[in-house]
Amino acid sequence: MAKAATAPAGAFFANWRQNIIYIGFVVIFVIFAVTLNDKGFLNPNNLLNIVRQTAMIAVMAVAMTFVLSAGEIDLSVGAVAGLATVTVAMAISVAGPLGGVLAGLATGLAVGMFNGWLTTKIGIPSFLTTLAMMGIAKGVAMWISGTAAVPILSPGYSWVFGGGSVGPIPVLLFWIALVAGIGHIALRRSGFGRRVLATGGGETAARYSGIDTASIKFRVLVLSSCAAALAGMLYAGRLQSGRFQLGEGDELSVIAAAVLGGTSLFGGKGTVIGTIVGAMMIGLINNGLILMGLEFSQQLIARGGIIILAVALSQKTR
Repeated sequence: MAKAATAPAGAFFANWRQNIIYIGFVVIFVIFAVTLNDKGFLNPNNLLNIVRQTAMIAVMAVAMTFVLSAGEIDLSVGAVAGLATVTVAMAISVAGPLGGVLAGLATGLAVGMFNGWLTTKIGIPSFLTTLAMMGIAKGVAMWISGTAAVPILSPGYSWVFGGGSVGPIPVLLFWIALVAGIGHIALRRSGFGRRVLATGGGETAARYSGIDTASIKFRVLVLSSCAAALAGMLYAGRLQSGRFQLGEGDELSVIAAAVLGGTSLFGGKGTVIGTIVGAMMIGLINNGLILMGLEFSQQLIARGGIIILAVALSQKTR
């Protein structure tokens, strides 16, 4: 019985490189809890704020897990989220909350289909396609909003999409759980997920196995843009406005969260649960560094160093 009980723990630590994100999360949490206890790090409100600040990154990172697992990349997610906040806010002022939701989803679908078409039909690498789309989406958001914030005057929309709470628990936590649950099942328990991993693991072999790799890549890019639009809807609901600046720079945190969680930048490997932990780890680091009183420039240096160290330790020796 003792051997059986210790076997899972032994296997966990034997594969410590694969589990470094979980170990690192616990270590960083303990360090901050000890050193920042007098500054309110363990205060429930502070911990819930970490969830609120990280929710949009986590939602986009789940979809990014699929994109990276298929051997592609999406650099436009932050700009698409910002564009979605603007289209949602403008649509709500004209057609109400339902119109805003439909406008947000339509924004993500249109951008994703365009990215997918350019990548799979025209043959432009997704890196260049989505890099260009980053600028296009931001430019459109600035143009249609006149660079001004567009207010959202719908309490119902704001409550459902980011601003509400069920008791002490923020609604954003339920969104994270929903997206993570669907993403985990889709990646690990469905034929689509297996085809995504096969496409990223070896596109030629996957094609000879009968997998329509172009269709898989098209679908993951659409999925990524729709997730970015959902994140934009959550931004808009939480801040009760649409602004083109929202989501700016998020693409780096989104990719970092997925890679920290164990998803390979070269395709063929991904884990949604690890991605969620990676996103929360980034939020944890950001929160702890702020409570330490570091200047923004110092926060950037420290955060970058921690992420590099975590990714380096997770790599298997060749």
